[in-house]
Amino acid sequence: MAIKIIVVLLLGLVLTSVHLAQAQQPTKVPRIGYAGAGSASVRREALRQGLRDLGWVEGKNIIIEQRYLEGKLERSKDIGAEMVRLKLDVIVWSAGYQGLKEIKTIPVVYVATSDLVASGLVESLARPGGNITGLTSLAPELGGKRLELLKETVPKLSRVAFLFSPAIKSNVVELEELRGAAASLRVTLRAIEARSADEIEPAFSTMMRERAQAFSTASGPVNNTNRTRIVELAAKRRLPAVYHESQFVDDGGLMSYGTNVAGMFRRAAYYVDKILKGAKPADIPVEQPTKFEFIINLRTAKQIGLTIPPNVLARADRVIK
Repeated sequence: MAIKIIVVLLLGLVLTSVHLAQAQQPTKVPRIGYAGAGSASVRREALRQGLRDLGWVEGKNIIIEQRYLEGKLERSKDIGAEMVRLKLDVIVWSAGYQGLKEIKTIPVVYVATSDLVASGLVESLARPGGNITGLTSLAPELGGKRLELLKETVPKLSRVAFLFSPAIKSNVVELEELRGAAASLRVTLRAIEARSADEIEPAFSTMMRERAQAFSTASGPVNNTNRTRIVELAAKRRLPAVYHESQFVDDGGLMSYGTNVAGMFRRAAYYVDKILKGAKPADIPVEQPTKFEFIINLRTAKQIGLTIPPNVLARADRVIK
């Protein structure tokens, strides 16, 4: 009898030890990758806010590994390879499509300006089919609308420049869209290339030689990370411009027309949340924007000696005075 009691007690101690050991095992903290154009980014902060709204707090129950292009598109592949080595649970990607070729199995939420189907990254918007899903801003299709706004704002506009990088596929697609729009509006379009930060200032010199009266920008790492410099050069040369993103206008640019980029990155957190809870990117539809915003900076208009027509001003979603 005594032996049985001792055995039962020992068994109880063993089971208690096992349960304590299991209870002390740390919970795995999900690791999220964020690959963006530049480190000083409204996009990154919007993503963090979206995650917090869903209960994911950096340093508490998630870890975020951040890597940036800093204007060097060629870094995209290296960042992709590094993200794979980090063995992340999910990646929020906005650093050029080249690096995505390195990521074969890790779920990716791609916040993009390109056509994900045409680029071969997903099978369809409704059923992506692989390890990539996300949101697309449809930037190429918005180029014509930006050109229309420039024409209405500068009624005598006859020569307009487009600042883009031919290394970015979506920029090339947008250029083709713009050529059609320019023909309809009876303006001469001049494509001005800037593949790196060093080519930004020479690009403006080319605009002046070509007698451009205004310009439009394409989305991409080079323009996005050199936003302040582009705005400064436009002001210095008194060139009206319409930008693809509102941050340019907040930094002193004349006007912008496009999707709410911060809103897209907040929405990307919803995708991250679903994937961390077990959903597969292949089954999560790619979202397209349904709302666009038009922003005007009246201070800048005054500085460059431009009067915004009342009919254009009335259509603005936000006006900086």
